[in-house]
Amino acid sequence: MVVFPDSSIEPALLNVTDIKLNNSVDHNEQLANMPNDRGVKDHAFTIQRDNMSNGKDNYALDFDCIEKGNDKKADIKAEPDVVKKVAAGLKSPNGQKNKTDMSLPYLGAGSLSSGSSIVTISSVANSDPDPSFGNNGDGFGNRAYRDERWYQTTLQVAVPFFIAGIGTIGAGLVLAEVKDWPVFRAVSQLFILVPSLLGLKGNLDMCLASRLCTQANLGNMHGCREITKMIIGNIALVQIQAIVAALLVSIFAVVVDAIAEGSAYTFKWENCLLLATAGVCTATSSCFILDFVMIAVIMISYRCKMNPDNLATPLAASFGDVVSISVLSTIASALFHRMRLETWLLYIILGCYFLILPFWIYVVLKNKYTRNVLTSGWVPVLSALFISGFGGLVLDRVVDSFHGFVIFQPIINGIGGNLVSVQASRISTTLHQTTIMGILPPHSKILVAPWTALFKGTPYAKTSRILICMAIVGELIFIFLADYIKHGVSTVQVYFVVSYIVVAVLQVLLLLYVAHIIIHAMWRYKIDPDNSAIPYLTALGDLSGTIFLAAAFWFLASIHKEYQK
Repeated sequence: MVVFPDSSIEPALLNVTDIKLNNSVDHNEQLANMPNDRGVKDHAFTIQRDNMSNGKDNYALDFDCIEKGNDKKADIKAEPDVVKKVAAGLKSPNGQKNKTDMSLPYLGAGSLSSGSSIVTISSVANSDPDPSFGNNGDGFGNRAYRDERWYQTTLQVAVPFFIAGIGTIGAGLVLAEVKDWPVFRAVSQLFILVPSLLGLKGNLDMCLASRLCTQANLGNMHGCREITKMIIGNIALVQIQAIVAALLVSIFAVVVDAIAEGSAYTFKWENCLLLATAGVCTATSSCFILDFVMIAVIMISYRCKMNPDNLATPLAASFGDVVSISVLSTIASALFHRMRLETWLLYIILGCYFLILPFWIYVVLKNKYTRNVLTSGWVPVLSALFISGFGGLVLDRVVDSFHGFVIFQPIINGIGGNLVSVQASRISTTLHQTTIMGILPPHSKILVAPWTALFKGTPYAKTSRILICMAIVGELIFIFLADYIKHGVSTVQVYFVVSYIVVAVLQVLLLLYVAHIIIHAMWRYKIDPDNSAIPYLTALGDLSGTIFLAAAFWFLASIHKEYQK
């Protein structure tokens, strides 16, 4: 056992492997000369601080050779307080004064179970590791964080960002086209359903992408058999969440519309059935198709030694919006024309989904990578649906008041969710690589000043600066492009551009700052941000984007500079 001194002298860690300090004793030689009938476990030893560090570097104590006497092995376990100190202390070199500004490679330089040490700390795991993973012998595939240059991060984020931006433009143009269809006029709850459904699809896809990106960055994505297990388990999990959540958000749309209408509301069972059927069909089909796209992006980027956090989450955030709106409007319109004479068709479609639901549940429960998420991942997804639903209520109220609102609403919401999902995934991966759940690394705090979190003072500030600049450039490009595609000529005025950019940048700043707070708070209270943070952030992006954009249109109307006037 290891007995640390009771005095105020703080113990440090010594690496006695191939290291000899002045006036030090070679413990390996002493152990080799010990009698075989005595084990190391029978001896207690104390290491003073002046023998443990040369004043410049910390060293890890290697117990590899402690094995003597009747094949006895030292089984050394640390106390919980020691675990916390080691977990925090191993992440930065000794003498690092400004921990908030140190580069990311130092954040992942240590591991509680790295090397050949036989010291085991059972509380390191924050997810179910694959016992067959043998990267470091610890089952968790610890890997040092790659220190990306700013231009590498910018390039890797920019390509999928602008591709996804085309998707948000397409979503706005499609919504502007279908809002006058008979089904949208007859079933006004569809306007409430659209933001929630897009948020649901984005949340499920981004959570899947974030989970797989973390596994890839931890080095756990190797072996065809294990990768197949990850893919099947995650797709089955997304299907379960899509079926249940789409049904609930349909009910939510009806309830919110009834409350908003008050006494003027007339309940129609056929409309409720249409919302539920169209919502479930859209969520499951779009998620099923786009999940394979996300998985392919993650696998290709991992094999090409690029950071999948920069590539997968932007595509998951917005690329499927145009697909989802198109699928929703097409299915809803087809069912609307059939339900008056063939209402039984809607019952059969919903019945088929409920029949296949137990099969997906069985697959998830048998999968070690997703069984825990099935029970713990519902609160964020459902809470996010209701938050996004209020954004849909705002959309329903202003869609007829402000001309052109539906063109830009998916753009501002999509870009905000796109960028904050990148930051959330990167912070989550860094925490997974540099510390254990429940313990914040030395360079991080839950509450910091906005300037510290967004511009200078944390390891994530560099990425925040890049994302803020990218938001300004991207929003400028996308609003001109969307306007030109819609009308064939540019109709935007400088008043609209300035107002739009101001509210869009405010939304991104808000989301990035909230992301820093919520992810570190979740980590501190042992909640995996890979499964919980992104739904809240994207839902907040939908709500804040819709409200901010409505405020911008209201301001333009008040000064008589409305869009296209």
